Amino acid sequence: MRIVVRSKIHKATVTDANLNYIGSITIDPDLLKKADIWPGEKVLVASNTSGARLETYVIEGEPGAGCICMNGAAAHLIRPGEEIIIMAFAVTDEPIKPTFILVDENNRFVKYL
Repeated sequence: MRIVVRSKIHKATVTDANLNYIGSITIDPDLLKKADIWPGEKVLVASNTSGARLETYVIEGEPGAGCICMNGAAAHLIRPGEEIIIMAFAVTDEPIKPTFILVDENNRFVKYL
C-alpha cells in the first residue's frame, strides 16, 4: 500500500482566520466539488508564503464565496493573505489519476492541472 496525492487545490489565498473555532479549514464547497475533496476529509495545507505545513480536516463554507479560512490553532500558523496548497491523499495499491485544480487570487476555479 502507498499513500499518494489524490486531490489538490493549488495557489489558494487564505481569506480569513478564526482562532476561536475548534479547528479545521473552511473551504468554498464549489472548490471542494471541483477538486473532489469531501467535508471531514483530512488534508495537508502548505503555505507558499511562510513555509508552514499542517494537517487538519475540511468543513464547507458558503457556496460561491471563495472562502478559505484557517480555524483554531491553524490560524496561528497560516494567516489571511497567504498563498496555500491544499492536498488530500489516498491509501492504495493501484495507481490513481489525481484531480488538481488551479485557482486565482479570489479562489475562483481557473483550470484543471
